[in-house]
Amino acid sequence: MIASPCARSEVIDAHHHLWRYSAAEYDWIDDSMATLHRDFLPTDLIAELANARIDGTVAVQARQSVEETRWLLELARDCEAIRGVVGWAPIATLDFEASLATLAADPKLVGLRHVVQAEPAGFLDSADFNRGIRAMRTAGLAYDLLIVDRQLEEAIRFVDQHPQQTFVLDHIAKPKIAAGEIEPWRSRMIDMSKRDNVCCKLSGLVTEDSWSRWSIESLRPYVDTVVGSFGVDRLIAGSDWPVCLVATNYAGWWQLLRDYFAAFSEDERAKIFGATAKSVYQLE
Repeated sequence: MIASPCARSEVIDAHHHLWRYSAAEYDWIDDSMATLHRDFLPTDLIAELANARIDGTVAVQARQSVEETRWLLELARDCEAIRGVVGWAPIATLDFEASLATLAADPKLVGLRHVVQAEPAGFLDSADFNRGIRAMRTAGLAYDLLIVDRQLEEAIRFVDQHPQQTFVLDHIAKPKIAAGEIEPWRSRMIDMSKRDNVCCKLSGLVTEDSWSRWSIESLRPYVDTVVGSFGVDRLIAGSDWPVCLVATNYAGWWQLLRDYFAAFSEDERAKIFGATAKSVYQLE
């Protein structure tokens, strides 16, 4: 069937979370983030999607447990808007391949992630973790790389060990936006972008800036850097909802991205706002 000339390309929020809140399980949500001290479930998500004109999503792990991954997969099966799940699995364990086979049997599982930003230096160099990443190739899953800016050199070494693996760099590697620091983050991001198997998520920026004083102008040098280095073909838009709520509302974040990319072509915007996410995560 030929699409209508007015048909709009699907918009995918490629990075959000869901949780049933407990202080013990989400101890990273401190008192400065009191707005997040509650449950965030698919009913909350659906209301946000409608308001911001988002068509589908990718739910991403927030706890490092297989139980949470299974829970997210259950939610995705019951919520049509959740097109895929980036879960957690014990990548560095000897029995990872066996557990992966079970999880990957669910078509909603599209990737895996580990909270590397909380790990000590050298974690990505470990033989056990790299063995697990190699095992992921048979499952065809993407790997979301969650790091902070100081870990970029280590991450580049890691990526270079797996040229056939698809990587998605979360939150543009969390530069020190609030401090106005752009180097050495910028140079290292340009280096990382030379790896064609790495895409970059435009997400999590407002929470790296001052929560009360951020602006498009304070974010612009960082967005300009990833647009110039990764190009429109390897950028993926995401919200990092509900974490973003400490600094902006859901629709406000999407409006900021739409304003920034307003002068780009329709085809370029379609890639950034959905098409690349659908390809990288093989979304149904």
